[in-house]
Formats: sequence, C-alpha cells, structure tokens
Amino acid sequence: MEHFTEALGWYVVFLFSTTLHEAAHAWAAQKGGDLTAYHGGQVSLDPLPHIKREPLGMVVLPLLFSLMLRWPFGFASAPYDPVWARNYPRRAALMALAGPAANFLLVIFAALIIRVGLSSGGFVPPDFLSLTEITVGAEEGFWASGALLVSMIFSLNLILGIFNLLPIPPYEWCGNEEATAPSLMPRSLRAVKYCPRRMVDLPLQPLRVCSSPTREFARGLC
Repeated sequence: MEHFTEALGWYVVFLFSTTLHEAAHAWAAQKGGDLTAYHGGQVSLDPLPHIKREPLGMVVLPLLFSLMLRWPFGFASAPYDPVWARNYPRRAALMALAGPAANFLLVIFAALIIRVGLSSGGFVPPDFLSLTEITVGAEEGFWASGALLVSMIFSLNLILGIFNLLPIPPYEWCGNEEATAPSLMPRSLRAVKYCPRRMVDLPLQPLRVCSSPTREFARGLC
C-alpha cells in the first residue's frame, strides 16, 4: 500500500509539473507571436489538452514507471511554428526557457515550504537525502505526507529543469543556445538546430540520450 501511495504521489507531481512546464512554453510562444500551441488549447493549467496531445507520455508511461521503478518517466510536447522560430530566434529561446523556468519556480516554492516546515517544527532534516526525503515529517500523518509531497515536487522539478537546459537532442534547449550566448558555446553545440515540429521533454533520461536509438528517435522528430 505504501508503494502504491508513493507511486501515485509521483504521478500526481509529474502531471502537475509537466502541465505547468508545457503551459509555460505555450504562453511564452503566444506572447512572442506564435499562436500554434494557443490554438491547441495548451495555454492552460488544465492537464487534459496536454494529455490528449501525448497520452502515452503523460499517462501510460509515467504511471507504469512510477509503479515499477518509483520514478515517473514520461514525456510531453508543445507545438510551435518552425518558421516563426527561425525568424525570431530570441523569442524562440525565451519560449524554450519558459518551461525550465516554471520548474525552477516550483523548486523555489517547495524550498520555501520546506523552510517554513522546518521553522515550525513540522518538518525535520532526514538522516539521508533522497528524492523522496529532502525533508521528513516530525510526526506521522499530515506532516509526513506533506514532507513526502514537497520532497517530490522539489526533486522532480529540479531534475526536469536542469535536464531541459542541456543542449543535447531531444531536450528542448538544443538549438536555442545560439540565440542567447553564441560566443560561450562550442561550435559543435551551436550547430544544433531546432526540431521543426515540436519540443519534447524527457525527465531524467541521460543514458538513452547518449544511445544510438535515442539519437535516431530525435532525428525522426526533426
């Protein structure tokens, strides 16, 4: 029962975090003049439009992986106009940054909750840090459940935000570094271009990113 509760918690946090992440992309694109995601209904914190676009990545895979591995592997995507992205590279870079920025805001929010919990005595430092124990409840029940939930929010969003800033296909920052700091990036990374139809967010999949099948998968999206 405890395992099922933890898996359900991971999935709920994944669904909320990914929905906010994709909505941030869509909102930034809308403000920058690309209405592709807006017309798809993705400028919304309602998870349904995002689930309808990627049911496998938003429901099936994260639920299965949460139950089997206690980690909600999944993916989501936000459509955008490649012509707009080429014509307005800085706006496209801001669009790409909006998703990770939303995740880091959730990290800050979780950290503030942890700080308040520690100050009030409801939370205490864990004996060992883990993805589900950034902090722990001083007592069973409300405080223990709250500590578990806020630890999941902190861990998942920190990882999701960092990995979506990596200039490696299929992460969304690939192709955007040229618009912001070309002189700071190696020539090999500046050569990476936008995938023209969508951005894909893959929480914590570093091994598959380096593998040949994943490179082929990323090319297939381009």
